[in-house]
Amino acid sequence: MRTIYWDDETSSVILIDQTKLPSEFVLEKCRSVNQLAEAIKVLKVRGAPALGVAGAYGVVLASYEAGGNTEEVKRYLIEKAEVLRNTRPTAVNLFYGIDRTLKSALKGESVDEIRELALKEAEKIAEEDVRINRMIGENGKKLIRDGDTVMTYCNAGRLACVDWGTALGVIRSAVEAGRDIKVIACETRPLNQGSRLTAWELMEDGIDVTLITDNMAGFVMKKGMVDLVMVGADRVVRYAVFNKIGTYSLSILADHHGIPFYVAVPTTTFDFEREEGDVVIEERSPDELKFFGEHQIAPLDVRVYNPAFDPTPLKYVTALITEKGIIHPPYERTIPEVLYEGKG
Repeated sequence: MRTIYWDDETSSVILIDQTKLPSEFVLEKCRSVNQLAEAIKVLKVRGAPALGVAGAYGVVLASYEAGGNTEEVKRYLIEKAEVLRNTRPTAVNLFYGIDRTLKSALKGESVDEIRELALKEAEKIAEEDVRINRMIGENGKKLIRDGDTVMTYCNAGRLACVDWGTALGVIRSAVEAGRDIKVIACETRPLNQGSRLTAWELMEDGIDVTLITDNMAGFVMKKGMVDLVMVGADRVVRYAVFNKIGTYSLSILADHHGIPFYVAVPTTTFDFEREEGDVVIEERSPDELKFFGEHQIAPLDVRVYNPAFDPTPLKYVTALITEKGIIHPPYERTIPEVLYEGKG
């Protein structure tokens, strides 16, 4: 099933509550923009492509909860779009989904047409996400040989998208093609998206997965247990890839051990007009480090630094896998060639 979708019957957004996994599978029904915004903030829905679709559906929600005439509804959409933008600052797809759907909705000449246009655009973005991920998988599977062991980090699977996934989508496509693949999943502290989500997804699909702690990655590489690393991304800028905190360290370890380091990412996640210093890195609650679930694991008054993402220099990335093909260095030349192909 899809990670997130629109429910016509209740005019609401249905999403898998990822904070409950793997112990419970719970669907949350978001009936208001504020409820959806909170779901984004607390990571009930997460992952760059999924956030793009969540932002798109958020605009649809706003059109249904708005009252008044056409102009009042449009003003309300603009106001609520800002609420959604302020939920998480780093993943560029969130802004892409909001802005694209808002632009379409604002063309409506009646309240009904605003709603119709918003929903049509949001559904189009969701469908595109599934198709794009499948294309990423098809392009990337040629990089995985039969018998390979792939190390992955955080969760870049169907839970991070509408369906299929980016990094895990490449693995799924390789398995679908008949290759015998093993996966090593890093737990991904502090919220354990690797152990809670990636391990759960792969086991659901019957794909061989072994879980390790993040600080075992170098040792596992040194023992020759890893053939390649495959991760997703939240934003790709001119000289760096932003992904879950810890990705940078993993890229250096892979480089030291001569292991290919691949990033599977849709072109909607590229923000190539910007550089690393232009990106706001989200800092999350200190409680994510002070508590594990309900259990206190650190002094309550300890100072905490908890950035959610880090930039990995593109010099450590062996190739970028997109729906338009595999991009190899030199990225200063090859990325624009792919992004702006046919645009002059």
